[in-house]
Amino acid sequence: MTDSPSPPPSDSSATTAGFQQQVRSGDRFEFGRNWQAFLTTLDDERIARAEQSLRDMLRVESLESRRFLDIGSGSGLFSLAARRLGATVHSFDFDPQSVACAEELRNRYFAGDDRWTIERGSVLDARYVESLGPFDIVYSWGVLHHTGDMWLALENAAKAVGDAGQLFIAIYNQQGYKSRWWLRVKQIYCSGLAGRALICALFVPYFWATTAAASVVLRRNLFAERKKDRGMSIWHDWIDWLGGLPFEVARPEEIFDFYRDRGFELQSLKTTNGLGNNEFVFGRR
Repeated sequence: MTDSPSPPPSDSSATTAGFQQQVRSGDRFEFGRNWQAFLTTLDDERIARAEQSLRDMLRVESLESRRFLDIGSGSGLFSLAARRLGATVHSFDFDPQSVACAEELRNRYFAGDDRWTIERGSVLDARYVESLGPFDIVYSWGVLHHTGDMWLALENAAKAVGDAGQLFIAIYNQQGYKSRWWLRVKQIYCSGLAGRALICALFVPYFWATTAAASVVLRRNLFAERKKDRGMSIWHDWIDWLGGLPFEVARPEEIFDFYRDRGFELQSLKTTNGLGNNEFVFGRR
């Protein structure tokens, strides 16, 4: 596909004020602040792992000549990975600190590059998403269930996929009462300093102990393996999991049916039996 000019960002003072109000009221976790801390751990191995995860799920070796849309770019790691694989990248995120993370990575690795655009925007803003034009690959890993309106976000993400394009998403698995229980944990975490301290005191030692025990039983370093899984950080993933609001979930078949009805076919699938993310790659039929 040919490149299209970048539209003006959907950011506004009202949007910024709304974001800050949601954080103050305990309805939204500051993902960007967690991602900024993650960037202090970023190294060449993490970047290479992120690149490999894209190759594996998309079943490609290169993204040369592809247009890549990163919805909810977070740390900016996967925008960076896509750019290093040769794609022309457009990144956007609702969290201003996440936008700053992507900008920091662009400055580190692709300073002055005109093939990597970064903006503040919301996937819930259909007009904004449609203004970006079609993309060969639309990527949104672990994001759309954090928007506050997951099904609208899923709908709008599909609109950005061009003819013969691909949609790569990851959505939290529906676990019934367990999912409802974790929603309550997140609400307490985001309620303020006391709630955050309580949840961290209860769960971080538990996470550490169970991971350490499993490493001994399995004779594998599960702490190190998390770095090998998409290049991520186990500590920052724990914090993301404890605080990640808004929070919605879906069964794999719900996601499959949703996109089948919109003219997509499933190309790759990686499911979990627990509370993690199910990963999907869909292609337009």
